[in-house]
Amino acid sequence: MDLRQDALQILKETSRTFYIPISILPSGLQEAVASAYLCMRAIDEIEDHPELDNATKAHLLRNISQTLQAGVDGFAVDAFAVGFKGYENSLAEVSLRVREWSILAPESIAPRIWDATAAMADRMAFWAERNWKIATESDLDRYTFGVAGAVGLLLSDLWSWYDGTETNRTQAIAFGRGLQAVNILRNNAEDLTRGVDFFPEGWHHEHLQKYARRNLALADSYTNSLPPGPALQFCQIPLALAHGTLEALANGKEKLSRSDVYALIENFLDVNVIAG
Repeated sequence: MDLRQDALQILKETSRTFYIPISILPSGLQEAVASAYLCMRAIDEIEDHPELDNATKAHLLRNISQTLQAGVDGFAVDAFAVGFKGYENSLAEVSLRVREWSILAPESIAPRIWDATAAMADRMAFWAERNWKIATESDLDRYTFGVAGAVGLLLSDLWSWYDGTETNRTQAIAFGRGLQAVNILRNNAEDLTRGVDFFPEGWHHEHLQKYARRNLALADSYTNSLPPGPALQFCQIPLALAHGTLEALANGKEKLSRSDVYALIENFLDVNVIAG
């Protein structure tokens, strides 16, 4: 199995939501977006690891960042393994294979993905060291930018690199922030069991729902301004799922059912793509 097919298989195993829109992207752009997603999933799995302490998470994340910053025309086979020494049996496969994901993208755009992933890993290390303490809305803005809004900016760069599609960068940040806010709402109970609370002090679910809706409204503007093409088709799916999840949570459901997810996705894709 070649790296591209292997990456798609790992995508399918880790995120059904993003596997579908990535799998239908055209060649070149598909590898770039898959590289970005998997690199960021690699560090996200470390940030959320249930068994590692926060100091270890910060150490591992900064090692990845430093290795990515040293990239020139790729990375030695053992470049990341050095930083993982002693944790090989603890980390997820997607994390251990970050070198492969980093070299999946075309050479002309790969360094932009290394830069984005390195910066995000540093920011995740910062938040791990303070146990993700969110005191104010400004803290929440900083966190949601660091782990998601910046992804919106990266995606805008990938659209521009691929076919010259121009986007509103402020709305691109809100696209990421809105999706992340919905994730925070959906995972709140689970986060609390590990001692992490992303809600600013004094906030309840209705406050974060309002925050999510405000950002998703800007995300709608971002998506609606995209011309017909791969960027539009990609963005429509996770945005529709975010809206659907937010409505489900507001109505007392824990998450969207599988049938709900398929029904939303069918609005944008041939049903055969979903079943494949």
